[in-house]
Amino acid sequence: MDRPAAAPPQPSLARRLTLPDAVLIGLGSMIGAGVFSAFAPAAAAAGAWLLLALALAGAVAFCNATSSAQLAAQYPTSGGTYVYGRERLGPWAGYAAGWCFVVGKTASAAAMALTFASHVAPGPWTRPVAVLAVLATTGVNLLGITRTARLTRVLVAVALVALVTVVVIGATTTAPAADGPAGGPSPLGVLQAAGFLFFAFAGYARIATIGEEVVDPARTIPRAVVLALGLALVVYAAVALAMLHALGPAGTAGTPTPLAAVAALPGGPWPVVVRVGAAAASLGALLAIVAGIGRTALAMARGGDLPAALAAVHPRRRVPHRAEALLAVVVCVLVTTVDLRAAIGASAFGVLLYYAVANAAAWTQDRAHRRWPRALALAGVVGCVVLVAALPPSSVVAGTVVLAVGLALRWVRLRRSAPRRPSPPPGD
Repeated sequence: MDRPAAAPPQPSLARRLTLPDAVLIGLGSMIGAGVFSAFAPAAAAAGAWLLLALALAGAVAFCNATSSAQLAAQYPTSGGTYVYGRERLGPWAGYAAGWCFVVGKTASAAAMALTFASHVAPGPWTRPVAVLAVLATTGVNLLGITRTARLTRVLVAVALVALVTVVVIGATTTAPAADGPAGGPSPLGVLQAAGFLFFAFAGYARIATIGEEVVDPARTIPRAVVLALGLALVVYAAVALAMLHALGPAGTAGTPTPLAAVAALPGGPWPVVVRVGAAAASLGALLAIVAGIGRTALAMARGGDLPAALAAVHPRRRVPHRAEALLAVVVCVLVTTVDLRAAIGASAFGVLLYYAVANAAAWTQDRAHRRWPRALALAGVVGCVVLVAALPPSSVVAGTVVLAVGLALRWVRLRRSAPRRPSPPPGD
């Protein structure tokens, strides 16, 4: 009897991204809505210690980046920490990381879409325009990763022009002192502010999640991760100094859009420049997030932790088209229904746990694959756990529930797929 023909193997993703492409995708993932919105709640929590909170967030991000980079060099495939956790720590750790990333970043994608829409179509049109933004960026991603990289170049350039405008105005102008100081600074406030600001850094791992599409990944990925993070930290530090000089801690905390408040100080067309830059940055981050979640979902489907249908790769475009199409549907539902503040808090919870797994996996690497001191991985684990604990209680509770649901789903699936023992014959 003839055996049925084996199903043809799925095509793999194509290695088309060079070092500049990878750096820009990582930078585009970081220079997003976070830099335009995270400073206000951070200043309210840290007050005059805002720069210390930024330095702490940058230090934790650096530890995470080095761990992600050296893991990506050893495992240059799509999936990021989902793959690293499975390879180094076991399938449960990998699944937890992948679940946290997919769910957390899906919420982030909704936040980015709504932030974009609020800058170009405020009022009742915000949510419909956000849906259109999700569909448009998904369409670009479905055309291929090189289109994603090209559009990201343009959006990052526009966002950087807006940020340079803020830095120049903030360095040369001072607003009248705001009434009353910002919330009294404290160690807990600094940690909470660092957690808010970490949201603005989370994005460099996008380079690792697209590792299967990077040229010479063992050399390119580590360099791209560190370069992208370093450039983002320089930009954020300059923006923070300019805001504090122009508005002070209380003025920065007293407005939901501190960058726009700085740009409005001298009058003229500058607020429009910042509005356009914020919209471009949000769109660029949304573009990169969709690409990253699609590749992580692809890896989880390959590993059996998501439906096998999501492992499909388009034969010509070489993109995970089914995963990205499903993601677009889910994000469109979110932008029309969810409370974004709660979603962003849960997203920060998930992303920090994702990086905690990455650091733990990097700790187990042998000397041949380690590019940075092992102590950085340990510091990264501790930093992620501390920042998670410092998040608002509502974010911690929401994130814990989402993680528990994901783990329960895997447990049920494994129970159902486990072979059953035959019943003993009667009389035994």
